[in-house]
Amino acid sequence: MQARVEKATMTDHRCPTSEELKVSFEFFPPASADAEAKLWSSIKRLESLAPDFVSVTYGAGGSTRDRTHRTVRRIAWETDMKPAAHLTCVAATREEADAVIGDYWEAGVRHIVALRGDPPEGLGQRYEPHPGGYSNSADLTKGVKAIADFEISVGCYPEKHPASASWNMDMDMLKAKIDAGASRAITQFFFEPETYLRYLERVRAAGITIPVVPGVMLQPNFKGLVRMARMCGAHIPARIHSVYDGLEDDPRTRELVTAHLAAELCETLAQSDVREFHFYTLNRASLSLSTCALLGVKQSCDAQAA
Repeated sequence: MQARVEKATMTDHRCPTSEELKVSFEFFPPASADAEAKLWSSIKRLESLAPDFVSVTYGAGGSTRDRTHRTVRRIAWETDMKPAAHLTCVAATREEADAVIGDYWEAGVRHIVALRGDPPEGLGQRYEPHPGGYSNSADLTKGVKAIADFEISVGCYPEKHPASASWNMDMDMLKAKIDAGASRAITQFFFEPETYLRYLERVRAAGITIPVVPGVMLQPNFKGLVRMARMCGAHIPARIHSVYDGLEDDPRTRELVTAHLAAELCETLAQSDVREFHFYTLNRASLSLSTCALLGVKQSCDAQAA
């Protein structure tokens, strides 16, 4: 049974629509045996929501390459979920990247999230293409399509990429990714529904018709959230600062607040006919499950009976 949204009222924090929602989840590859056990516990719990797909990130400078590959392959082989492998341009020649792409196809992976990637020195540093590598995400997308007929998702920034000089530059790059073969864009996280809706208007006005899926961050550590937002240029409104104020030593309440705010954001967007959401899980299932429950997204019958 696929995840669905049931008709409900705003007072019980569910989206007032009976149409189906699609959800997807992002994980990052574990760095230790303990982290791997926690990740797989989360993966198995979220599998019960029958997500549209699940993605696995690539670390800055390709630092998690092998761990990303292992995680993606294991999802493909040991679960019923469809994995989407993040792939970046950094720290790899075209030949190295092409070998990875071919390995994914051989492993049964059919979806790649093609990204420029962060510089090896980390976010905020100047990006330089690898000598002999793919120059940017559009170039990488074209290279992936030349190897096999993957489904390709790409990233986009509803508040404009920090390195873009103008919105026109942003739109031109998104168009280039689509021309190269991308069929879906997933946004960087944001906090106000108007931010996404204004961006979607801009995208459609530019003649871009592919799905633009809102990326929703589930980070209850507010200090960490502020740091992440600063690096990617996401504005955190004053009301959200106010909600988290005084909760530094109350992790349980922070989690409740985070799930409520995420569900509120998705609920408002769903009223504007947004039907797909991509959750940045930070490898923790509880907040994704809570947020989806508030939205009326149900576990499969088999999971409920277990």
